[in-house]
Amino acid sequence: MNEIVTIAKLGHAGDGVTEGGLFVPLTVPGDVARVAREGTRGRLLDIVTPGPTRIAPACAHFGRCGGCALQMMAAQPYLTWKRDLVVMALKQRGFADPPVEDIRAVAPGTRRRAMFKAKALSKGVALGFYEPESRNLVDITECPVLTPQLARLIGPLKTGLASFLIPGQTAELHATATDTGVDLSMKLSRAREPGLLMDLSALASSLKLARLSWNGELVAMAEMPSLRIGNFSVALPPESFLQPTKDGERILQELTMEAAGEARSVADLFSGCGTFALALAAGRTVYAADSTEAQINALAAAARAGKAKVTTDVRDLFRRPLLPTELKRFDCVVLDPPRPGAQAQAAALAQSQVPSVLYISCSPASFARDARVLVDGGYRLTRVVPLDQFLWTPHVEMFAQFART
Repeated sequence: MNEIVTIAKLGHAGDGVTEGGLFVPLTVPGDVARVAREGTRGRLLDIVTPGPTRIAPACAHFGRCGGCALQMMAAQPYLTWKRDLVVMALKQRGFADPPVEDIRAVAPGTRRRAMFKAKALSKGVALGFYEPESRNLVDITECPVLTPQLARLIGPLKTGLASFLIPGQTAELHATATDTGVDLSMKLSRAREPGLLMDLSALASSLKLARLSWNGELVAMAEMPSLRIGNFSVALPPESFLQPTKDGERILQELTMEAAGEARSVADLFSGCGTFALALAAGRTVYAADSTEAQINALAAAARAGKAKVTTDVRDLFRRPLLPTELKRFDCVVLDPPRPGAQAQAAALAQSQVPSVLYISCSPASFARDARVLVDGGYRLTRVVPLDQFLWTPHVEMFAQFART
């Protein structure tokens, strides 16, 4: 049944919400919209009267492509809403007046990682992202979020894939823009045979890729994909975890180095390839731990080449967090966990005497939970800096500083 509704606010996932609790994607506060009610959700049919913060989207695919949810909202109210996600998550954990600063934001055209889906059709290859809550692939021709290096790859990649994908066949492609070129990792269900390997090699050559991997196997490499971190050059394993933008990475590194101050012994937990460990290495001893062996090996090799005092450890910090007895040698601990957070490690830190904890998070909910554990254990939350580097999505990054009272 169709009805006219007025949008009162944005929900935590970026959907517009009416006073009656109906969730309507692609709407902003103040919109008067015609919707088709489907349970607690409304499918937007058209905008009757636009709200005051509604703007034209930046991308022709917006509304169908599931990559972005909020291109229709003006920048300042959008950023205010993102900052409020962090404030509200902390308030729900009992922080009455959390020290959340103004949000910082990166520009469009800076995202250096993308995971494309591709499907061979009768008239070529569709490549892009799925529709929201769907497995329907949206064939894109542009993406204002991506770096120009990755955006320019979209058309040629379709052409190259069309030469060997079988109609109906799908592929998943992880693309990373590195300092030495694009690193492309492909997942494709196909028997390993000389013809396929030749086709993949030709694809890598025609796209001028730094490296192409197929189902975890190296197929072609013109130059080792690498990333510069401070004075160090890191040779990246395929599908490495990196901050999504170089600008966002720089902001987080600067905040971390400033907050680390005079600390001489630092632990970087969930270190990845060394985004923070290597940035902090000058004049300090650093211990770095992560569960991914390939990334730890890359970090260790970069540290050796730069003669840094960095020790590394392959360790599952969810199951084996550093204990208080292990933590006592550190002046500062940096945490950069994945979305589920670092609950076990936060609990161990709460029982430790580490003077300073610096926490980088991409989930307000898991961060607020862990912040509660740290503060209940005797830490004081002194600073939270939100960062928007997941542009036009409900995801928000944050940097936080905790000090022993």
